Order: sequence, then C-alpha cells, then structure tokens
Amino acid sequence: MRQPNSKILSKISELILVNNQYEILLLVKKLHHADLADIIADMEINDANYLFQLLKPKTSSLVLIELEEDLREFLLSSLSSQEIAEEIIENLESDDATDIISSFSESKKNEILSFIEDNRYVKKIKKLLSYSKESAGSAMATELIKVNENWDSNTCLKEMKTQSKNIKKVHAIYVVNNNDILVGSLSLKKLLITENNSIVKDISDKEIISVNVNENKEKVAQLMNKYNLVAIPVIDNEGKLIGRITIDDAMDLFKEESEKDYQMASGISKDVELSDNIWQLIRARSPWLLIGLCGGLLAAYLIEITLNSTKKEILELVFFIPLIAAMAGNAGIQSSAIVVQGLANYSIQNNNIIHKLGKEFIVSLANSLICSLLIFSSMLLLNYNLELSITVSTSLIAVIIFASLFGTLVPLILNKFKIDPALATGPFVTTINDILGLVIYFLLAKIII
Repeated sequence: MRQPNSKILSKISELILVNNQYEILLLVKKLHHADLADIIADMEINDANYLFQLLKPKTSSLVLIELEEDLREFLLSSLSSQEIAEEIIENLESDDATDIISSFSESKKNEILSFIEDNRYVKKIKKLLSYSKESAGSAMATELIKVNENWDSNTCLKEMKTQSKNIKKVHAIYVVNNNDILVGSLSLKKLLITENNSIVKDISDKEIISVNVNENKEKVAQLMNKYNLVAIPVIDNEGKLIGRITIDDAMDLFKEESEKDYQMASGISKDVELSDNIWQLIRARSPWLLIGLCGGLLAAYLIEITLNSTKKEILELVFFIPLIAAMAGNAGIQSSAIVVQGLANYSIQNNNIIHKLGKEFIVSLANSLICSLLIFSSMLLLNYNLELSITVSTSLIAVIIFASLFGTLVPLILNKFKIDPALATGPFVTTINDILGLVIYFLLAKIII
C-alpha cells in the first residue's frame, strides 16, 4: 500500500480549519480509497470524521473497509442506521458488508438490515453472518460469475453481462450443472476465441480447486498461496457453488493470522489492539505473565535446594545461570519457530515425527558442541577451575539438545490436537526450558563437582 502524502495531509488539515469543503473535495478526488484511508487514519480524530462526512457514499464505504476496527466504529457512530444501510452497506459486496455489520449488536444489525430494500441482498448478508468467524463462509462473497455447462458460448456471454453488473471485479468464471454443482471453470480467453455455437462443457476446465464453506479460513489462505490463486470457489456440503474468496480477502486472512500468531508467541492470549481498554489488555497479557512468574519461583526453589547442599567455594555455579537459561530459551524458540512455520505453509505434516526429531538432534548436537567448546576454552582462559568448566560446557550440550528436541516436539503435538502451534513459540516453551535447563545444570553439577 502506498504511503499517504504528508503534504496532502497537511493541506487538508489547513483547509478543514477554514471549512473549505470545495478545495478539500478537489484535493481528494483523484486519491485511491486505500490512500484516503491512510490519510484519515493519520489525522486527528475530529478532522478524520470531518473528512469522512464529506466523501461520497461509494468512496466512504470503500475507505471504511481499509480502516482499523476502532476508527471504523468511531466514524460509523456518527451515522444513523439508515445512513449506514443506504450509504455504506448497499455500496459494498456482501463479504465487506458482512464484515462491517458483524461489529454491531444484534438489535443494531437488524435495524440496519431493515433499511435495505433488496431482500435478496439482505438474505445473503444474514446467511454470511450465520457462519462461524473462523470458517471460509464468513470470508466469502456471494457475488460471482457462473455459467451452466449446457449453455452455448453466445448464451454464456449474455448471462455474464447480466451477472457482472453487481460485481466489482471478475476474477473467474465458474461452471455448474443443472443442480448448481460446481463442475469446472471457464477461461475468458477460450470463451472469446471459440466458435459461437460451442457448448460450455466442451471448452471448460474440469480441474478446479475449491473449498468447503466450513473449512478453516487459515487453511483457505494457505491453499490460495500454495496454488497462486487470485480467487477460490466456495461450495456447500453437497458441492453446490455458493460463493468465492478473492486474493484481497486472503491477504486480510494472512494479516489476521500473522497478528494472532505474533501475539501468541509474545505471550498474549487474546486478539487485542493498542486501542482496547485497560481491562481487556490486562486479561490478554496476565495469564502467561503469571505462568512465567510461577516458573521463575520454581526455578528459584530448585536453585536454593541445590545451593544449600553445595560447598560455598563452588558458588561460582550461580554466575552461569543466565547463560544456561538463555541458551535453553534460544535453542527451544529456534526449533519451535521453524516447525511452526513449516506447519503454517504445509511444508511439514504430522507424519514421521521420529525423522524430524532425529534431524533436529543432529543439528542441535552440532550446535551444542560448537558452543560447548567455545565456553570451555573461554573458562579455562579466564582461570575457572577444570571441574566447573566441564560442568558448564557439558550442561550446555545437554540443555541445547533437550531444548531443541522439546521445541520441535511441542508444536507438532499441539497441531495434532488442533491447538494453534504458535503457542509453542511463546512463554510456554521458554518457561519450561528455563526450569528444566536449570535442573539439568545443577544435576550435572552434583555429579561432576
């Protein structure tokens, strides 16, 4: 997305101060709606509302779908239900309209829909609202081009002209049979160069990738990315064509998933924004902080038990606690991050776990030997005693290998039980690796020293 021009933003702000609506409209007339959305997002909240109110309904509706949810809700709050219905919803395709309406309460949704005259459009939106938020049905649009396999090319073109009136962009032509079952797709090029009396069935492509309406949205986006699709048809359980998901929707899905995974990896248990209230932010962050706190207390208890039975002259063990904990955390996060990424893009499946663990063992063994040799040499040069040097370097080997295997295994197990594997790259793995890393360290210290 192009960055909004700071000069335009500054100029608009000046024109708002003098209430020069005519010049403002001239200035924004040629801007793309995505750039307009960037400008509105960077403005003072009251100026943003002022500019939004000036825009034509068709433009303001397109701007809305580009904005963050909190700003979108603020701008919509100044409109009545009738204005939202007639100026916003009726200017959008069903998927975008559903996305906006879904943020309202049930009573507000019904009130907005009551002002839409097109009953077929209202039924489409209500149907989309009924799907689970995580399903393909919630992300699809019902507007599409479909032709019957028994039509000839002339009939095909006439019907396509009629259907395309309500569609912003034609990404694909889908072929259905008399029962509306999806049976293939039709190339526009082939339709244009074929003879006038050709039957669709004879010139269509029977190989087509589709998704079930109940399929998880994340998997739909992954599928589109894998096969480089600009659009993918959505079918019901009977195979009937009911909608399509386009590349812009897929990009939004990728953004949602990446934000969710990043938050989960950072120890935030719920989808939150900076604009959310304090209580929502506290609830999202506190669970993993409390888990980390308990893990830290347990680690402290283990250290106390060990040191109480350890000679004072070898308390130098304490100096290397941060090193052991850091190496355990880093090794575990590296391994889990690679596995999570592989699961996300389908390059890793849950079969042959033993092979993956074996490969990770070899990699972690090599890395641990390199680190161990470096720390052993450094400690001898710094005049630490031999027993301590052996303890730290040996512990490092054991800790890195364990943390790497644990970081590989956990996301695979989570994925097998239908739990988001991104959880494995967060405090969950880090805390456990810290505790068990210190246990390994002090157990080896007892044995060697």
